[in-house]
Amino acid sequence: QVQLVESGGGLVQAGGSLSLSCAASGRTFGIYVMGWFRQVPGKEREFVAAIRWRGGSTYYTDSVEGRFTISRDNAKNAVYLQMNSLKPEDTAVYYCAADRGTILTTMPQNYDYWGQGTQVTVSS
Repeated sequence: QVQLVESGGGLVQAGGSLSLSCAASGRTFGIYVMGWFRQVPGKEREFVAAIRWRGGSTYYTDSVEGRFTISRDNAKNAVYLQMNSLKPEDTAVYYCAADRGTILTTMPQNYDYWGQGTQVTVSS
């Protein structure tokens, strides 16, 4: 089992920045990809960004490309999401996820472990 704990959400004005962290514990050696997703009430969970645990290659959804940066610290078993130039439409609960598969995927059903989520609210 792998446990994921997010932190760093909060309230920020449009144009501001927030940094999210996700700490992984447990059997982390089996993780190949870490991802961030977000969800607003009444909508499906949406892919935001992902990173390979080894190698560090990244992938972003178009709406955050150039504004968000995903990174990881293998020594700390942590993944981060730096969010800049935030917009009101970025408001959501953000989830950290871990995938034991070797293919970097944007589909939430392919991820094996999930954190509890952290609220990000961007005011206009």
